[in-house]
Amino acid sequence: MKYDVIVIGGGPSGLMAAISAGSRGARVLLLDKGSKLGRKLAISGGGRCNVTNRLPVEEIIKHIPGNGRFLYSAFSEFSNEDIISFFEGLGVGLKEEDHGRMFPVSDKAQSVVESLLNELKRLNVQIRVNEPVKRIDYENQQVKGITLKTGECIEADAVVAAVGGKSVPHTGSTGDGYAWAEAAGHTITDLFPTEVPVTSSEPFIKNKSLQGLALRSVALSVLNPKGKTVITHKMDMLFTHFGISGPAVLRCSQYIVKTMKKYNAQYVRVTIDALPGRKEEELFQELIKAGKEEPRKALKNLYKGLLPERYLLFLLEQQEIDPSEPYSQTSHEKLRGFARSCKQFEFKVDGTLPLDKAFVTGGGVSVKEIHPKEMASKFMPGLYFCGEILDIHGYTGGYNITAALITGRLAGGNAAEYALSKEENPV
Repeated sequence: MKYDVIVIGGGPSGLMAAISAGSRGARVLLLDKGSKLGRKLAISGGGRCNVTNRLPVEEIIKHIPGNGRFLYSAFSEFSNEDIISFFEGLGVGLKEEDHGRMFPVSDKAQSVVESLLNELKRLNVQIRVNEPVKRIDYENQQVKGITLKTGECIEADAVVAAVGGKSVPHTGSTGDGYAWAEAAGHTITDLFPTEVPVTSSEPFIKNKSLQGLALRSVALSVLNPKGKTVITHKMDMLFTHFGISGPAVLRCSQYIVKTMKKYNAQYVRVTIDALPGRKEEELFQELIKAGKEEPRKALKNLYKGLLPERYLLFLLEQQEIDPSEPYSQTSHEKLRGFARSCKQFEFKVDGTLPLDKAFVTGGGVSVKEIHPKEMASKFMPGLYFCGEILDIHGYTGGYNITAALITGRLAGGNAAEYALSKEENPV
């Protein structure tokens, strides 16, 4: 049987593309190489599925540093508010949490997955799982269909590649689609890990003196080799056995990768401002004032509560201050150094965990070669892309899934219209 549209990939963008194509009346086949659909959705948002974000579009685009501006046209066709209406129309109640993040009222990602599967069924979308695709077939400079790894060929007028990037490979994202895109003449920009923990060889990391310590609402900055700040993110972070992790680190990770590449550097420096609400001089004066009030008190007790205890002791020791010594025996110079390290503790990081450990893939099919309102290839009629295979990447917090659902909606709907118009007007 020949289909109008074949969608390859059962992640967020592929499910949305298949629904969008099916709702236009197209005969749709959805293929996935795994045993079940929606695996990435089911584990997203800690198993609760952060389906989108309610911030204004301008803000959302700022949170998609990897070619977010390309999505302006897509947002004008199908916005984050439309995503909310879409899920509520499928019977999934949503609630807003911090920073505009939208979750199902059930707090279960599975309810989101099931609503999409029910809609596919209602629209008579044909589904085949455990069916890895070998290639997309092109003939006479247009899409002809696909060939499965088994050798079976399936014809279609339009194909939507929604196979993801190379991050979270156990959900099926293993980079299969890049070769198919290149075969159609597309450029694949450099792939790199984003939203990924960061590695460091500093002695305090190697000896695990801070392992497991979480710092709340700190300002983490990435510096270039000239000492200029590249980016700062104010969020929580965590020290690990290999380096640093947590929300602030994940957001900074792509800038660490890019800065190391730009300057061909073996490492870059980062700084932690553990007290971003206070100025360094103001903090120094507070330390002096507290000391003058209780000069015989040990520093570790005098400054208790200023920082988490382990970090406080660590920073004192970094300044060669004995935490047990009283204020009266500590020089102002050393206290000034301690105040500085509270505001800008600086250390080297030398990279990130590999791409398969990242939450998001940076790089992919160049967006310069994609029609922004249709998600159609500029080179190959009948070929559409959506989701993480594109060179679009955002921070965690519902931004990547928003990009996936919006591009999926456009890719599927336009693929259906293309295929149906070919049926009406055969060459």
